[in-house]
Amino acid sequence: MRRGDEQGLTTAEALRLLAEQGPNRLPVRRGRPWWQRLAAEMAHFFALLFWVAGALAFVAGMPQLGVAIFVVVVLNGLFAFAQEERAQHAADRLRQMLPRRATVLRDGVAVDVSADDLVAGDVMLLAEGDRVCADGTVLRADALSVDTSAMTGESVAEHPGEGEMLHAGCFVVEGEARVAVTATGARTRLAGIAELTSGQGHAPTPLRRELTRVSRVIAVVAMVVGAVFFGVALVVGMPPSDGFLFAVGVTVAVVPEGLLPTVTLSLAIGAQRMARRHALVRHLEAVQTLGSTTYICTDKTGTLTQNQMSVVEAWTPTGAVTVVGEGYRPQAEVTADPESLCAAKALASAARRCSTGRIELVDAAWCPRGDPMEAALDAFARRVGAGDRDEGTEERRFPFDARRRRMSVVVDGTVFVKGAPDAVLPRCGVVPGADDALNRMTGRGLRVLAVATRTVGPGAVPGSSETAETDLTLLGLIALEDPPRPGVGRVLRVCRAAGIKVAMVTGDHPDTAEAIARDIGLMSDGAALLGSQLPTDLDQLGALLDHDGLVVARVDPETKLSIARALQRRGHVVAMTGDGVNDAPALQEAAIGVAMGRGGTDVAREAADVVLLDDDFETIVIAIEQGRSTFTNIRRFLTYHLADNVAELAPFIVWALTAGRFPLAIGVLQVLALDIGTDVFPSLALGAEPPDERTLAGPPVRGHLLDREVMVRAFAVLGCTEAVMALLAFVVTFLAAGWRPGEPMPGGHVPLAASGAAFTAIVLGQAANAFACRSSTRPAWRLRAWTNPLLIAAVAVELVLLLVLLYVPAIAGWLTHTGPTLAGFAVAATAVPAVLAADGAYKWARGLPKGPPALSGTFGSGRR
Repeated sequence: MRRGDEQGLTTAEALRLLAEQGPNRLPVRRGRPWWQRLAAEMAHFFALLFWVAGALAFVAGMPQLGVAIFVVVVLNGLFAFAQEERAQHAADRLRQMLPRRATVLRDGVAVDVSADDLVAGDVMLLAEGDRVCADGTVLRADALSVDTSAMTGESVAEHPGEGEMLHAGCFVVEGEARVAVTATGARTRLAGIAELTSGQGHAPTPLRRELTRVSRVIAVVAMVVGAVFFGVALVVGMPPSDGFLFAVGVTVAVVPEGLLPTVTLSLAIGAQRMARRHALVRHLEAVQTLGSTTYICTDKTGTLTQNQMSVVEAWTPTGAVTVVGEGYRPQAEVTADPESLCAAKALASAARRCSTGRIELVDAAWCPRGDPMEAALDAFARRVGAGDRDEGTEERRFPFDARRRRMSVVVDGTVFVKGAPDAVLPRCGVVPGADDALNRMTGRGLRVLAVATRTVGPGAVPGSSETAETDLTLLGLIALEDPPRPGVGRVLRVCRAAGIKVAMVTGDHPDTAEAIARDIGLMSDGAALLGSQLPTDLDQLGALLDHDGLVVARVDPETKLSIARALQRRGHVVAMTGDGVNDAPALQEAAIGVAMGRGGTDVAREAADVVLLDDDFETIVIAIEQGRSTFTNIRRFLTYHLADNVAELAPFIVWALTAGRFPLAIGVLQVLALDIGTDVFPSLALGAEPPDERTLAGPPVRGHLLDREVMVRAFAVLGCTEAVMALLAFVVTFLAAGWRPGEPMPGGHVPLAASGAAFTAIVLGQAANAFACRSSTRPAWRLRAWTNPLLIAAVAVELVLLLVLLYVPAIAGWLTHTGPTLAGFAVAATAVPAVLAADGAYKWARGLPKGPPALSGTFGSGRR
């Protein structure tokens, strides 16, 4: 028996071919084993820095510190791994691309088999509602209409005829077909496009690059500081072994042990907040990358629009009809004079006779069944009073053909024709007013259909479409639109205020895309660009597209991929949306791939970093806001911790500059108690700070995490103030005990109390610093504390830890300090107003933000 024979294969032949060809499954890219992914979370550069710090702590004779650092690294790695696995499992549940069953001819009989068992040579029997699960050639087609948007990006259904190809992943909207399978599994076009995706590797995210940079800077600084203090220790006469241990302790103290868990927690909180707003983050670092977005390439259908076709206007030779309705509901406001309304009923009824799409009531909601455009025609017919069904017997159907651009049916001796106006109007003769009406409708960018009729008489069934579709009488024109999502224009204005350029990149017709773009305010002048006319040179393409409000229509997978590459070559951080298999390569190439969760395909979701569970453009902007907030939170922590480092290192600098004559205000163990004790909880709470109302009020922060602004504020303002207050509390304690400059420092209890006072000043200064770091522009007293209750709780825990470290004898003895005297405590307590005042003065000198916020509290949460 021949392959492709309309009678299909025998069972024995199918089994033999299945053994040769393998199952009909898309190739699955094998990811790294779980243990390798877990090891990667423990062995990136920043984690390695902490492993070295922990090892040095053991070398310095501080095993408790070494264990604490190792525990921090392990717990952080486990937490990050768990978050990634949780997101991956959620994405795995979305896999539903290929059907599990298919109907084929075996031994000349239609049988239901697993889609995995299809082989080249099988004959598939397709009907309305089926998804094509292998590539094949159409043998027979009866009124076949296929949704190929998953492959082409084009939302208009295609009507393949005999001898044409169907591809796996397409969906049968209407009609029936017999298809000879020519390729399965890895040999399908679907797998070929998916292979494009597998060839695209993700470059390191901006956050990963920044963390690597910061960790290297910190590593260099820590080693330099350690070397300097080792030299000073030798100069002041400290034995080399003690000097080495002292230098190691200082080196370890410089490393911000809390940075790793703070970053991971901040990303995880951002991911959870996005999930609550219908954005599933598949990779934690994508949270921050979203915040760096400077260019969004968005699809049209379902993202900017509601994906609901609706008839909004009709024209008949007797007059126009306007329709205002919601979704696919049969109830609507129809405006027309009686004569025009009567003509509109005939027009709508004829259009519906040429359609198989219908609307139906499902769970108290009207939903489309079949092609959305044809369902809209059914809704239109009901809205103008043409009833919910048409009488008569269909005698012949001539399906839509891309060359004819029209289709027709013969019902009880009457021919009804529906198609593109330029394919139907020339067959109707001169119809006064039709061309003017057509120009007006297309000028608004509406999709227009022309409907005509012809009477041939009972029993006179035309033998061909050409015979049937001549000498027609025009019934009228029908204009349809896919309405924009509510509020999308406002969201676009937010993007502009946030310095984010937006372009519509779609496979749709340029007129339709351009009209939607103008309607929502994306495009104000110019015309849509055609994907086929774009330059192939990436530099030229990037220069052409580096503008806000562009529309690029009729794009194919390769063009979309080139767009992402060209824009990123110009320095943009590109967020690319998509839902079809054809979108996957571009989603993988872009800095942020955003897939649709409702209407998207499995391949697109696998390639994406973020999945929109509601397919809404606004959700992208919400996610960007959270991403920016996450980046800001990491900068808050850096500012907080670096200020602490200045206060901690100042006593050592004074000790070194005086060649050891001025005693150390705090020792290495006290520094470590600050870093992995009192400082940890406020720093984690800063990582949970919610977005404020000005997060999207300006362009994204494109600088480094550790930049001039962070260092000036941390070193010259906050850290310097804390250092001065700590040293002042230390000196005042000696002065209160009767010591005067030039005299030998007293021994006994006084140095211990003085060190406790300096330690207390730093802790209280850090408590104030935590509130100051909540904003880089507003003083702490102008912020609403309850928007981050975690910070209040963290500072409370910090103060309790301070009491434990000061007054539990065993711990205080290990740290070599005691509780401060009354004078020392009084000075230490003034560190709070001193830090807040210094921070407020610095912000005032820089200038407070002016103008209204971009969002006025609409997006995000926790407004201040």
